[in-house]
Amino acid sequence: MSINIYSKPFNHLKKDKVMEQLIIKLGDQIDISDRYFKNHAKAISEIIIEQQISFKAAISIKKKFNVLISGLSDNQVIDIDNTQLKEIGISGMKVNYIKNVYHYFQNNKIDFKKFEDNEVINMLTEIKGVGSWTAEMFLIFILFREDIFSKKDLALLNSIKKNYNIDDLSSKKLDLLIDSWRPYNTFASLLLWKSIEENIFYEKY
Repeated sequence: MSINIYSKPFNHLKKDKVMEQLIIKLGDQIDISDRYFKNHAKAISEIIIEQQISFKAAISIKKKFNVLISGLSDNQVIDIDNTQLKEIGISGMKVNYIKNVYHYFQNNKIDFKKFEDNEVINMLTEIKGVGSWTAEMFLIFILFREDIFSKKDLALLNSIKKNYNIDDLSSKKLDLLIDSWRPYNTFASLLLWKSIEENIFYEKY
């Protein structure tokens, strides 16, 4: 995506000198749509796969998952033998969570665009295995909500510590940053993720 698509949020975030530098270095490399899937069950399943594993491991397992379910209906995904899912690197617990997600969307047809962020989080966290982090990732990458920051995302927190040179990131300090980025926390998050992924951080000249 062109950096121009993000001109409005970037203009706001540039008031922060750290964000300004990250935008210069990484702004043309972020893409909010690169994890989008129209199928919500598949989208959330991929987010579940990503939980608590490395970026590289997640990419590998997601590729295998996509091959395994290619051309299958949601009902057929539900019927996949659990052993097959485990064999591609998905833990037994996550296999159950993924099946829960597919069952949920089989029984519930929801137009999430009609609901506020908190309402979406409340609905999705009713599914066993879907926590607030997973719901927040859904808000960002599937619904493209612009003001989402996940306080439970360790990569985001570590990126803040490195970029802002904060050893002890208290709740108060974090909330001040989140407030300063509002209403574009999603774009701040994308920059912070890309920063730690590429090992490129704010440098004081």
